Amino acid sequence: MTNRRMVLARRPSGLVDEATVRLDEGAVPEPGPGQALVRVQYLSIDPTIRTWMDDAPGYMAPIALGDVVRSGGVGEVVTSHSDRYKAGDVVVGMTGWQDFAIADDGSASMQVIPPGVEPTLVLGVLGVTGMTAYFGMTDVGRVAEGDTVVVSGAAGATGSVAGQIARIKGAGTVVGIAGTPEKCAWIVDELGFDAAINYRSDDVAAALRAACPRGIDLFFDNVGGTVLDICLAQLALRGRVVLCGAISLYNATERPAGPRNVPNLIIVRGRMQGFLVLDYLHRFPEAQLEMATWLADGRVKHAEHVVEGLERAPEALNMLFRGANTGKVMVRL
Repeated sequence: MTNRRMVLARRPSGLVDEATVRLDEGAVPEPGPGQALVRVQYLSIDPTIRTWMDDAPGYMAPIALGDVVRSGGVGEVVTSHSDRYKAGDVVVGMTGWQDFAIADDGSASMQVIPPGVEPTLVLGVLGVTGMTAYFGMTDVGRVAEGDTVVVSGAAGATGSVAGQIARIKGAGTVVGIAGTPEKCAWIVDELGFDAAINYRSDDVAAALRAACPRGIDLFFDNVGGTVLDICLAQLALRGRVVLCGAISLYNATERPAGPRNVPNLIIVRGRMQGFLVLDYLHRFPEAQLEMATWLADGRVKHAEHVVEGLERAPEALNMLFRGANTGKVMVRL
């Protein structure tokens, strides 16, 4: 057997292209004491992977040139010299873009998925994606009964769940911003958003004024840029902005001018806060239990966009920035 690995060949400028990553083949790694060999089945494709490719400071070190592209994934243990993992276990953790990965006792690098749980769920609505939506909406955004909530990137993996959580928690109006008529229809007709705005074809500012006549109590932002600036101008008194992501900026080749409407936070006595879901790892079990209940009750729905083949991982990543997906993007190996 060989281990195919997608490694970072050079720093990208804009979208990932053929020169950014290369496909290497080498020997399958041998697990040592306290380790297990994992055959990767699915890769989690997330916008943050693009930020790790840049040689810039962040909450994790940049991917080094020549290293496997970092990402989460799900796989099956095929060989184990570990007390923590046994052959046949399905695990989730940082696998990277490759066919085989090593799970290690010492770092607890991967978690065993309980039997009966669909593996793809732990990459999406029950994994980091869903937990980001949960804690961003509840703990950071402090969504409250009757709130007018706006979510950008509302047909994406995180935004689609965040809007549904707002509805479950009693928001009075939930408005989503997405990029195609089909996505707008999906979040309203299937997910229960009250209204949807197409940022490509609608006058976003005017549409928001019509949908949120009292202003925006809570804006859950996955996009940044112009949409963030528009929503800052329409915050209600003591409105909150949750900075979850800035996907519109991750491929920018020039520094953005920045939102011009930040001073409005002073006028409305508003709050804008960024967060990382890693700060909430210790609370994942409680959130996953509640999310699983909502899934079973049909109160939370989700979509998966599966791309076939390791070699298509770069294409899958670019889908996020081109708006070519609905729901969670993953690659099946």
